[in-house]
Amino acid sequence: MADNKPVHGTFCWNELVTRDVKAAKDFYSKLIGWKFRDESMTDTPYSLLMAGDKSAGGMMAMPAEVSKVVPSHWMAYITVDDVDTLIPRVTELGGGLVFGPMDIPKVGRFCVIKDPTGAVVSLIKLTPPE
Repeated sequence: MADNKPVHGTFCWNELVTRDVKAAKDFYSKLIGWKFRDESMTDTPYSLLMAGDKSAGGMMAMPAEVSKVVPSHWMAYITVDDVDTLIPRVTELGGGLVFGPMDIPKVGRFCVIKDPTGAVVSLIKLTPPE
């Protein structure tokens, strides 16, 4: 995740979920100059997008169980103090829970929500560094 101290309400990470990781890596390396560092935080292969020596985001393959109507997309993450207490507020305010909550080992707890307009974003409580 981002190198800065997490602050509630701030965007902290961007992630590309794509059906063609190789093509996306080729495109962004040529367009922006990103390099990629493969990680194995979970069973899902994950690549960090590297701008010099700084991580600039992440990339992963679209899970096979996701409907084919869902296109490749960028997901933004907003830092929050507590994912679980915000989920009921999401629905109270006219939004909806799309996925989660779920823990990512050594990263944090997150969920994916949609706001009342249909826009999708992730909320994440980052795990403090060890």
